Amino acid sequence: MTKSFFNRYGLYAAWLVALTATLGSLYFSEIRGFVPCELCWVQRIFMYPLTFLLGIAVFTDDRSVKKYVLPLSIVGGLISLYHYLVQKVPGFADIKPCAQGVPCNVQYINWFGFVTIPFLALTAFTLITLFVLSVKKR
Repeated sequence: MTKSFFNRYGLYAAWLVALTATLGSLYFSEIRGFVPCELCWVQRIFMYPLTFLLGIAVFTDDRSVKKYVLPLSIVGGLISLYHYLVQKVPGFADIKPCAQGVPCNVQYINWFGFVTIPFLALTAFTLITLFVLSVKKR
């Protein structure tokens, strides 16, 4: 039953995750006033198109969209993972320090000692990847 549920609603779930992540990033920057660092901007470059691609796929029931979505979600997830490591693992920040603006190791939020904005992005990219992989062609 679970497999058929995600096969049927996986695109919709992926779209909701992408939409929530996009609106969340805009909330943090435009309402809370958190200035995005360079890596945050790169993550946004990978997340924002997913909102549109998956939204169109949901409304047209285009299950072949995974060939466009998976590269964006996987690469975006890898960037989020790297950004999270820069924040949480000493020594990672020295590999590629952000050259301008806010340093990438700044943690605007740190819920429960491990949930940061890059962690939220990593979770979103991972969920999108898993949901899209669960969708089978008709």
